[in-house]
Amino acid sequence: MDSIQKDLLMQIADLHGTPEGAFNIRGNGESLGRNTTANIDIVTKTDGKSGIDIFVKPGTKNESVHIPVIISKAGLQEVVYNDFYIGEDADVVIVAGCGIHNCGGVDMTSRHDGVHTFYVGKNAKVKYVEKHYGEGDGNGKNVMNPTTVIVLEENASLEMETTQIKGIDSTKRITRAVVDKDATIVIREKLMTHGKQVATTKFDVDLDGENSSANVVSRSVARDSSRQEFVSRICGNNR
Repeated sequence: MDSIQKDLLMQIADLHGTPEGAFNIRGNGESLGRNTTANIDIVTKTDGKSGIDIFVKPGTKNESVHIPVIISKAGLQEVVYNDFYIGEDADVVIVAGCGIHNCGGVDMTSRHDGVHTFYVGKNAKVKYVEKHYGEGDGNGKNVMNPTTVIVLEENASLEMETTQIKGIDSTKRITRAVVDKDATIVIREKLMTHGKQVATTKFDVDLDGENSSANVVSRSVARDSSRQEFVSRICGNNR
């Protein structure tokens, strides 16, 4: 990685080098490095989509997965699909995020659309951290559209911390979740826009299981003439 890529990696994942444990680092549409462990496997998708499948064995404890994406090539646009299969009774931390450096000139758009789907097994716990960051010469556009789909089985839990630091000209952030019996989802969003940036956030949670719960907190700052839209829909379909 060059100095720009290393700086992006530090901004979105707090990494100053190769992380410990399982990881997959994606840069400019290609893999810059990958590591698996005895309990966590990462494989390239074989269904024609760009992305990876992450498998966490049942009972895995005190392990982490880093899957940051960095784009330093101006004008690169991609859609990436990452699916997580979390085994029963596992307890893991997943660190994602995307950083874009765009110095491609006027009307040059760099874009990353990431679709992350989580299948969280019975009694499993996941902490998911995602940061978005953009920089450049101010002429091109940085676009990120993250979609997160979450399926929680009985007594499972997922805590999601998502942060948009700065430099994202346009973003559409979509989170959908289905929550089973005694399961819970906690979402913490922090969002900052400036200049003429535009951001849309949509949460859609179905509490299908008995005693299921959701806790959603979004804190945002819209500076200058930027615009934001926030829509939250939480449906209690059971006791």
